[in-house]
Amino acid sequence: MRQVAGRSVSYVLLFLAAVAIAFPFLWMVLTSLKPENEIVSFPPTLWPDTFTLSAYHDVWSRIPFMQYLKNTVLFAGGVTLVSLLLDSLAAYAFGRLQFRGKNLLFVLVLVALMIPVQVTMIPLFIMLNKFGWINTWIGLILPRATNAFGIFMLRQFFIGLPKELDESARIDGCSEFRIYWNIILPLAKPALASLALFHVMYNWNDLLWPLIMTNNNTLRTLPAGLALFMGQHVVEYGVLTAGASLALAPLVIAFLMAQKYFIQGIAFTGIK
Repeated sequence: MRQVAGRSVSYVLLFLAAVAIAFPFLWMVLTSLKPENEIVSFPPTLWPDTFTLSAYHDVWSRIPFMQYLKNTVLFAGGVTLVSLLLDSLAAYAFGRLQFRGKNLLFVLVLVALMIPVQVTMIPLFIMLNKFGWINTWIGLILPRATNAFGIFMLRQFFIGLPKELDESARIDGCSEFRIYWNIILPLAKPALASLALFHVMYNWNDLLWPLIMTNNNTLRTLPAGLALFMGQHVVEYGVLTAGASLALAPLVIAFLMAQKYFIQGIAFTGIK
């Protein structure tokens, strides 16, 4: 009886947590369906008195939404693909190989986790400006080409794989790269899928870096483009929430598709 009561309490707490997490997204979607005068009225209401799609029409007509969406896909997708390759190579070296200075280098990777991105942003911008990479794809993607968290996460997964796999492959004459590519990576699909989802979400929603590195619509991403609706004195909440709802949809679809691998990857790496 006590076990059933404890499980019921757990379910109630989980339900309340789910409601608390989902409520802001529900508010955002319903706000995007309200006229502007109803959005700024007081007291605020959750359910619209009048449903309208004018905010979604404004998103499509007033900004090049599809251009921003394409740029966001290229930016987030490019960073994710490059990061998965470089992070997994570094993690393989830290997790499966023995070499001089390995522990010291890994400590430096962990130190990089503690440095806020904002600290390096100004020096990085100055350096890329000297290279002439402002408002270029290489300037957007290259600084995000690897990630300390990704290296740490994949290393945790790699060290959990049996060492006998490497030893057997070396006896058969496999090179280190072939062991990494043909043996380790196929076994690391859950961890790679989890890391890919982290990279996509972080870069898809990133506002500050694309806003700094782009100065026209050619490379501007969705968060940077939607920021144009936030003026100094007026904020168009309806258009902002409509654009945010449209921008959120691909992430929800990606998470639903990768949910199985995401849960497996988090469980196997031991990250909580």
